[in-house]
Amino acid sequence: MKTKFTILIVVLLAWTGSTYAQDIETVFHGSGNGISIGGYGALSNKFTKIRGEYANYVEAYGGVYLNHRFLIGIGGGATTNNLPVPLQYSTMPDAKLSYQYGQCGLVTEYVLASNRAVHLVAHLFTGAGFTLQYDRHDWSDERFDDLDDHRDENWFVVAEPGIQVEINLFRWARLSPGISYRKAFGSEGRGLDDGDLSSISYNATLKFGVF
Repeated sequence: MKTKFTILIVVLLAWTGSTYAQDIETVFHGSGNGISIGGYGALSNKFTKIRGEYANYVEAYGGVYLNHRFLIGIGGGATTNNLPVPLQYSTMPDAKLSYQYGQCGLVTEYVLASNRAVHLVAHLFTGAGFTLQYDRHDWSDERFDDLDDHRDENWFVVAEPGIQVEINLFRWARLSPGISYRKAFGSEGRGLDDGDLSSISYNATLKFGVF
């Protein structure tokens, strides 16, 4: 009886494994077996606009990947280039200040036909955004302390849905160029209303992990 029970358990485990396994096509290594629960991290560079000016935005996110379809995780990022503050909105008119934009929060992705070498991904960010003014041209601690009380820190809600075309480079790496639309709600920064912060983003994303 014990032997029959052991055989039954082995058969059930093998059946379960075969049920959740799938072949994942990749550009360089053909196909292989997937798993039902995994996870991955992503690095993304976005090209967007703040107040109508070009802005470069770097982002990182990651989380748990369920059944080769659904990612739930967290992420955040910030702008990296100079976004000059117009004189009439500057908290320190005698300094050349720049706007800083950032956001952090929940990231979800739904992947269509993840096993295909090329497929689509629906992406959604929801969370908090912030802006502030800072002196990009003088990073001394003394100067930053002087700006601390005048930087116009501004927090608001952000929602950013998007879509990506995902390419399985390897079983552990994917390239996902895409497009998204960022919508801000409740911004009260000087010279930065919701319309100034809401814009289309074009992005290139690299993902690494267990898919």
